[in-house]
Amino acid sequence: MKKLVECVPNFSEGRDQRVIDLIATAIRDTAGCTLLDVDPGRSTHRTVYTFVGDPQAVVEGALAAARVAHANIDMRHHHGEHPRMGALDVCPFVPVSGVTMAECVAIAEEFGRRLAGELEVPVYLYEEAARSEQRRKLADIREGEYEGLAKKLADPAWQPDFGPARLAPSWGATVTGARMFLIAYNVNILGTPNQAHRIALDLRETGRGDGQPGRLPAVQGMGWYVDEYGLAQVTVNLTDYRRTPMHVLYEEVKKEAARLGVGVAGSEVVGLVPREALLAAADYYIAQEGIFVYEEGQKIRLAVERLGLSSIAPFIPEKRIIEYLVAEPPDEPLASLPVRRFIEAVGARTSAPGGGSVSAMLAAVGVALGAMVAKLTYGVRKFEGVGAEMKAVIPLLHQVQEELIPLIDRDTNAFNDYMTALKLPKGSDEEKRLRRQAMEDGLKTAVAVPLTTMRCGDRAWPALLAAARYGNPASASDVQVGARSLETGIWGAWQNVLINLRGISDEAFTATVRDEADLLARRAAESCAEVLEALARRGKEG
Repeated sequence: MKKLVECVPNFSEGRDQRVIDLIATAIRDTAGCTLLDVDPGRSTHRTVYTFVGDPQAVVEGALAAARVAHANIDMRHHHGEHPRMGALDVCPFVPVSGVTMAECVAIAEEFGRRLAGELEVPVYLYEEAARSEQRRKLADIREGEYEGLAKKLADPAWQPDFGPARLAPSWGATVTGARMFLIAYNVNILGTPNQAHRIALDLRETGRGDGQPGRLPAVQGMGWYVDEYGLAQVTVNLTDYRRTPMHVLYEEVKKEAARLGVGVAGSEVVGLVPREALLAAADYYIAQEGIFVYEEGQKIRLAVERLGLSSIAPFIPEKRIIEYLVAEPPDEPLASLPVRRFIEAVGARTSAPGGGSVSAMLAAVGVALGAMVAKLTYGVRKFEGVGAEMKAVIPLLHQVQEELIPLIDRDTNAFNDYMTALKLPKGSDEEKRLRRQAMEDGLKTAVAVPLTTMRCGDRAWPALLAAARYGNPASASDVQVGARSLETGIWGAWQNVLINLRGISDEAFTATVRDEADLLARRAAESCAEVLEALARRGKEG
C-alpha cells in the first residue's frame, strides 16, 4: 500500500491573495506533494491548506510553505476572529494510508526540529506527538494567543519543544503534531454571535468552563460572526468524527437554536471531509425518513442536502471528499475495455485473459441481470405489493456486481505471477528451490482469485431467487439468463481452482480449498435449478 500522509497547515493570512497564492505555489511545486484544497477566510484572517504526499514529501512541502510565510506574514499586525499564536499557527500530520500514527509523530518531530532550526522560531508538539499531557490539546498551548506568547515563553513550564524560548516578533510560535482526521465544521445561525457562542458552550466537550462537561464528546467549539457571509456560526472541530459525527452535531445545533428562537441555515466544511462521515450522515437520514437509497453517489448527495453543505458555496464531492481526491484510477484494463475489444483480447494468441477472467465476467453479468430486474420492478405501481422484497435484494445484488468486476483483471494478474515464476533461473539447487516456491506461491494466488469469484457469486443466489419469485414477469428471461450466467461463471471459476490445485504440493491447502470449491459449485447448480423452477412455476401460474 502506498504511504500517504495528509498535512493541514493553518496560516495566519486570509486577506492578501498574493500571499495566499505564494504559499499554495510553494506546496504545489514540492516534488511528491499534491495540493488538494485552499480555504481562506477573510473574517478569520486565516487560510487552511490541505495537501498529501509520502512522509518525506509532506515535510518538505510544509517547510517550503513556512519559508514563504516567514517572508510575507508579520504577526505584529495580525488581527482576526480565529485564535492564533503564529504565522504558521498549527501544522498537523494525519495518516491516510500505509502509515501509522507513530510514523506521523516522527514526521511532526522532524518538521518541528527543522522549522525551529532554520527559521529560529519556537515550536510546540501537540496531540499524539505531545511530550506531556499539558500540551496535548491545541487550545491549552494556544491560550493567551500571540499577544501573551512572550510571557508564556518566559514560563519554565512552557518552554518550546524545539527552537528558542523567546518571542520571534514577526512569527510568533508554531504548533505541530500528529492526529487523526479532524473535521473543521461550521453550522450557520440566523442570529447573533453571542447566540452562536451560547450554543457552542452547551455542546462542546469542555462545556462552559465551570467544570461541567458539554453534551458532545470530541467537540471543540465557539461562536462567531462572519462578515462576508452575513451569518453567525457555531464553529467546531470534530476531533473524532466517529464519536460525534457531523450529523449529530448539526441536529444538536438545530435543537439548541430552536430553544433560542433562531434559525439554522445549513453548514459548511472547512477543508476536506472523509467519505465515511458523509455516508454515516446519509445512513442516519435514510433511517430517520424511511427512504430507500443504496448507491454511494446518491447517499453523498442526500448528506450534502440534509446538512446544507452548499449553503455558503457549492459542495463538490470530487473536490471536498479526501478519498475521492487521492483515489487512483482502478487498475482494471480488461474490465474497462469495450465489449468487442474484451472478446478480441480473449481470442488473441495469448494464455491470458482466459477462462478465469471470463468466469468472473459471466458471474458479474449474471448478478447484474438480477439487479436490473429487481430495479425495474421496485417503484412500479402495479408491483407495489412486492416492493419490500425488491428493496431488500437490490443493495446486495448491486454490491456483489461491483465486487465481481475487479476480479476480471485480478484473475489475469494472478496467472501472470505464475508465468513470471516459470521464467526464474534454475541452474543451481538453490535457484531450483526458489523457483519451485515462487511457482507454488503463484499457483496459490491463482487459486485464490477464482475461489473469491465463487464466494462472491454464491452470495447472490438468495437475491436472484427473490427476483425470480417476485420480479416483473415480463423480465423472466433476463432472470433465466442471469441464473445461467452466474452458474456458468461459478462453474468456470471452479474449474480454474481445480486445475491450479494440481501443481500445489501443500496437501492441507489443496484439501481445504477443494472441499470449499466443490461445495460452492454444487450449491450453484442447485440454486440455478431452483431459480429456473421458480420462473417456470410462475409462468404456469400466469
